[in-house]
Amino acid sequence: MNTDIIELKYCLDSLYLLLTGALVFWMAAGFTMLESGMVRAKNTSEILTKNIGIFCIATICYFLFGYALAYSENPLNSFLPSFNFGVSIQDNSIADLTNNEKPDSYSKLSFFFFQIVFVATAMSVVSGAIAERMKIWSFFIFAMVMTSLIYPVQCYWKWGGGFLDKLGFIDYAGSGVVHLCGASAALAGVLLLGARRGKYSQSGKINAIVGANMPSVALGTWILWLGWLGFNGGSQLIISTINDANIVAKVFCNTTISAAAGGFASSITAKIIMKKLDFTMLCNGILAGLVAITAAPDTPTLFQAMFIGLISGVLVLFSVLFLDKLKLDDPVGAISVHGTCGIWGLIAVIFSQDDKLLPQIIGIFSIFSFVFISSFIVWFILKKTIGIRVEDFVEHDGIDIHECGINAYPEFVKI
Repeated sequence: MNTDIIELKYCLDSLYLLLTGALVFWMAAGFTMLESGMVRAKNTSEILTKNIGIFCIATICYFLFGYALAYSENPLNSFLPSFNFGVSIQDNSIADLTNNEKPDSYSKLSFFFFQIVFVATAMSVVSGAIAERMKIWSFFIFAMVMTSLIYPVQCYWKWGGGFLDKLGFIDYAGSGVVHLCGASAALAGVLLLGARRGKYSQSGKINAIVGANMPSVALGTWILWLGWLGFNGGSQLIISTINDANIVAKVFCNTTISAAAGGFASSITAKIIMKKLDFTMLCNGILAGLVAITAAPDTPTLFQAMFIGLISGVLVLFSVLFLDKLKLDDPVGAISVHGTCGIWGLIAVIFSQDDKLLPQIIGIFSIFSFVFISSFIVWFILKKTIGIRVEDFVEHDGIDIHECGINAYPEFVKI
């Protein structure tokens, strides 16, 4: 191949990965806005602190430990990667590109950056589910373990060439590796943490705890929708051929259609079941459609993508109601959006790819069981040592003033 063409492809694909990675990076702002709007004013700074802190922790821990596990150069076997401290990435030179029969089409560092923003997204899922009653430093310690060890190991199973990849498990952009992983860790935390004070009465009544800022929820939803185009589209990794460009275009369209269908279905379902058009369910339906299509946005037809989104929008509402019946308090619906709909998306792969049901079921079980059990152990150790739940008076007054030292809305905060 002509050297100029090789260089052009390399530069184009590297730039594409970096730009789509930047879109995924921007999703952190979406999670921050959505979660901060869904909690009470007295706990807003807590959410802001956790979401920005997550990204700092995830970046450092994935650099030092996680990436070398997830993309192990000399794995022990298909279940266990090998461990190497830190990332030592030597990018390609023009000699590497021209002398190799199958040269990398993009910078290795651009791929590393793209993976950093993915691990941060998985950890962001946990943040909202345990909001308004967890100690911030306990959460940050868990984030270190999650991004250094738990996420990378199950990531290796699929994206690092481990046993799930060899089995034929399909997870194009992370319905399982990212979203089900985050939801499984969140579920373990919620079980040990317990519900917020006043959420469930002794008589069994479920009391709604309304968030402080719905415009923030709307902004967060829009940011996440935009960022998801990079999340799914960038997972093609290259765009420098006609075939890859066509796939990317299809991924963008399928992602958008599934999200729109999810929002539409959740709104209609909420009107039928709850007798009102619930704005938060509209937003969660959109996110549910995004999570579900993430497993395989490259193969369904546009109509199949719409169907996947429609089912997601219905599932997320019933999942939220079911978890409330079980008294599992998830302030933002993260477990339902990322867990329930992540599972649905992984199963829905069978509509566009034949003979994939068994590998998908094995993948779902493997990711959930490993992440849930390992996360439960870490949460349990934290609970028995430094504690994971704030004291009653801190929860009553608001975590902002006690753990963060500042209220986000000092003029309007209500206890």
